[in-house]
Amino acid sequence: MKKMTGAEIFLECLKREEVKHIFGYPGGVVLDIYDELTRHPEIRHILVRHEQAAAHAADGYARASDKVGVALVTSGPGATNTVTGIASAYMDSIPIVVFTGQVPTALIGNDAFQEVDIVGITRPCTKHNYLVKDVSQLAYTIHEAFHIARSGRPGPVLVDLPKDVIQARTVPEFPKEIKIKSYNPTYHANPRQVKRALEMILSAKKPVLYTGGGIIMSNASEQLKQFAEALQIPVTSTLMGLGGFPGDHPLWMGMLGMHGTYCANMSISETDVLIAVGARFDDRITGKLSEFAPHAKIIHIDIDPSSISKNVVVDIPIVGDCRDALHQLNDLLKEKPPKDWAAARAQWLDTIKDWEKKHPLTYTWSDTVIKPQYVVEKLWELTKGEAYITTEVGQNQMWAAQFYKFKRPRQLMTSGGLGVMGYGFPAAMGVQMAKPGATVIDIAGDGSIQMNIQELITVVEYDLPVKIAILNNSFLGMVRQWQQLFYEKRYSATPMTAPDFVKLADAYGAVGLRATKPEEVEPVIRQALETPKPVIMDFRVEPEECVMPMVPAGKAMHEMLLA
Repeated sequence: MKKMTGAEIFLECLKREEVKHIFGYPGGVVLDIYDELTRHPEIRHILVRHEQAAAHAADGYARASDKVGVALVTSGPGATNTVTGIASAYMDSIPIVVFTGQVPTALIGNDAFQEVDIVGITRPCTKHNYLVKDVSQLAYTIHEAFHIARSGRPGPVLVDLPKDVIQARTVPEFPKEIKIKSYNPTYHANPRQVKRALEMILSAKKPVLYTGGGIIMSNASEQLKQFAEALQIPVTSTLMGLGGFPGDHPLWMGMLGMHGTYCANMSISETDVLIAVGARFDDRITGKLSEFAPHAKIIHIDIDPSSISKNVVVDIPIVGDCRDALHQLNDLLKEKPPKDWAAARAQWLDTIKDWEKKHPLTYTWSDTVIKPQYVVEKLWELTKGEAYITTEVGQNQMWAAQFYKFKRPRQLMTSGGLGVMGYGFPAAMGVQMAKPGATVIDIAGDGSIQMNIQELITVVEYDLPVKIAILNNSFLGMVRQWQQLFYEKRYSATPMTAPDFVKLADAYGAVGLRATKPEEVEPVIRQALETPKPVIMDFRVEPEECVMPMVPAGKAMHEMLLA
């Protein structure tokens, strides 16, 4: 093989990793890579307008496609602008690889122009990161980065590329396989632990399946459904797990946690065996830790051993891939004598149905003011539940989680752990690029959409017909809700003046639509869905509507505010 520059090696590595799309923004130290890109038409580069958007778009792309998302930026501020997107991917276990330019190795540490220690900055929020100092190590490093990003518990990996390494020449060695002595994730769950877990589950009178994003990342949805149906176990999930179990299934209780359904939260408070699969017991789910699942024995299945018993001590830990563990459980069930589990669970399921009837997800209808929940319901109805939904963060995110019934995995993209305002729109770009023929909708607030509104020109330039549904309440809604409930309505710095989103859409070359009355909601959505261009839908909704139910901070799951 002939000598190749670092830039040529970089593109060849991406080609071997079957990368089709890169989200990026050029700069001085990565110009050689961008020049080499002109000779690789098989890899499409999407020019974002802010580097944060590149990281979020790569994240959305990864979630929707089940592939590794890729971002490419320059050094200094280009690199630091990606940190929020990297941290969000880290919290949500999303496989992305972010390539950052760096000043030449001889200048590192000299405060050179646009130099920053991005490896040091991102060490706490990456699964792993690299500073490549020798072009001979470049090919192996890139392939190792992809391997680490996608394997085990997925996550973001950063590769920092000094300009002289990009320009240097070597005869590259492209590895056929990656083996890392110190990194060997456990995929196969321990059969003895799985058997113990099944015995505990079979003895339960009030079992609950509590699922998280691990179900989706491990593609275990079918195995979960099979197991839940076989034993007639009701299912709830975290925000990240929505879509992992069909939202219209009789055993589905809805999301649990701070803004979870009444029946889901009550089931956690009453269950005697809690089966956690691919979830990490974060504070938005547990509420007051000392009163979380107080009557339950807990089984926890997760590929990340550090997540087990980190927040909640469990009785049966199972380290392994969710899909493998559920597959083993289903196989063991086939060996058991058949039992009428529907009859055995009848009383427990009736109790759950009574909770659901007593306190369903609902809202007070108005003939004069648009209710935000109604907008989400209409989006679900008119898309027949088939759209890919991204969200910003806040009330819009929770109403999307509550009122859009997700049928399948990888249908919802949202910043769960870090809660990034400005995530949804660039993530929608990534989703639309991964799913070119699909309907992609970003459910947003008037505050959060302005965080990355500049990407409107990106979706226009690349003909990405993303739809944005703004629940415009002229507030930073979720913060205002807390002020209303706990600060005697002292609305400090939460009232917000928004731009004219219809005019803004027109200025960018998109389409702007507005609804100010309930009867205008459906026509606006229909028109947006029929328009083959990016569309902003500006829904002027009830300003002081709250997301309910709500578990106040420090309270137990059963101590919900219902109205």
